[in-house]
Amino acid sequence: MAPSNAPAKHAPLALTVVLAFAATSLPLSAVTIAIGVYLPQYFARNLGVELGVVGAAFALIRLIDIPLDPLLGLAMDRTKTRWGRYRIWTVAGAPVLMAAIYMLFMAPQGVSLAYIMTWLLVMYLGTSMLHLSHAAWGATLAKTYNERARIFGVMAAVGVAGSVLVLTMPMVVKLLGFDEEALGVPGMGWFILALTPLAVFAVVWKTPEYIAPEVKGHKFQLREYWSLIARPTMGRILLADLLLALGPGWMAAVYMFFFTDSRGFSTSEASLLLMVYIAAGFVGAPLMGRLAMRISKHRAVMVATTGYSLILICLMAIPKGSVIVGIFPMFVAGFLAAGFTVLLRAMTADVADEVRLEQGKERSGLLYALTTLTNKIAGAFSIWLTFMVLEQVGYQAKAGAVNTPEAIRGLELAYLIGPIVFVMLGGFCMIGYRLGPERTAEIRRLLDEREGAAYDQAPVLDTLDPAEPGVASPLVEPSRG
Repeated sequence: MAPSNAPAKHAPLALTVVLAFAATSLPLSAVTIAIGVYLPQYFARNLGVELGVVGAAFALIRLIDIPLDPLLGLAMDRTKTRWGRYRIWTVAGAPVLMAAIYMLFMAPQGVSLAYIMTWLLVMYLGTSMLHLSHAAWGATLAKTYNERARIFGVMAAVGVAGSVLVLTMPMVVKLLGFDEEALGVPGMGWFILALTPLAVFAVVWKTPEYIAPEVKGHKFQLREYWSLIARPTMGRILLADLLLALGPGWMAAVYMFFFTDSRGFSTSEASLLLMVYIAAGFVGAPLMGRLAMRISKHRAVMVATTGYSLILICLMAIPKGSVIVGIFPMFVAGFLAAGFTVLLRAMTADVADEVRLEQGKERSGLLYALTTLTNKIAGAFSIWLTFMVLEQVGYQAKAGAVNTPEAIRGLELAYLIGPIVFVMLGGFCMIGYRLGPERTAEIRRLLDEREGAAYDQAPVLDTLDPAEPGVASPLVEPSRG
């Protein structure tokens, strides 16, 4: 029996399907935490690369990489294959990411700037392919305001599992009797290499893909990039996304330095506290999604940013080396931070509906490319700025270096002041946001009315699982009604 192309009153997806779809978040989140927190420090402390060189490499590649995401997003939105629109990009992104992970995490001693930049570029290409296809695919899976909060909340929660697992690698290395300082980061690399193909297989095997019908005649023009950015709704999301990526990204770049040299923790203890921070998102992501269902997504963002900024102030009160005391503020901060990405990505899906109602074309990939672009800008400047500040205050990053009290104080100020300011400004962007539950429900109703007649002609590419009841194989032309 062939499946109906029109979802029955937008019934929620089964939790098992949502969990399978969220599997891509496992390697993506693992890569994000490993690249943002551990790899720059590993290059500077263990491979002998100067702080300024490391910061410059990450910043330059992020800036070079900026035009890539909009081009990828546009290409994804235009892709039409018998395997689907976004599914094929998910499959293609996995080997690209895996090649770069091997070259970066197994890099030799004294690695050159050209080597770092080349493989960082390949790595960001692979993560962009996976991230954009995953987010855009998720936007097409979820058809209602609350369902989007649910799906993106589950994606974030599953991503937390990937982050927590990769953070255990230095501890596993230590338990096996090896040097955690020297082999902890390569251990992370091997973990990501093993996890990536398994996660992509789960997503592709179990998740359906619906390609929305489009209105003929509208062709994308370059000026539409600006028209999307200049939309009041999308403009606020992009600015908030930039600020809410810059604040935590700034902290991530100097996290290990702060907790080891300022707060007196060992690398393992600092990793444990970071694990608490990340693991809190497993609870925080879905609960922030539920909060959004009650008070709206943009108000939930304001709640999260205000609480996050307040809890950061408490970090300086953690007694040196006291893991027990450090757990509480790190858990609360991680709980609230989990809402940043979840809520803004769900809000972007609402904007995608708004754009499709006006233009008659799918622009989810392009819109998510713009949000990824803001994250890349933040990633470039957070590492570069913080590493430059550390050099200016005289902080020495190399293993065995002795830092002055003034340098440690500069490290502490760099860790706290910038993130608090940026996160509060990100929450401020949501004041006056207009695309709430009522407006999105009206947009969805209008889309259903317009697309209802076209559903029977629109392709549905379901799971690859032949045992799934009532599911069409993507290897054959789907039913035409």
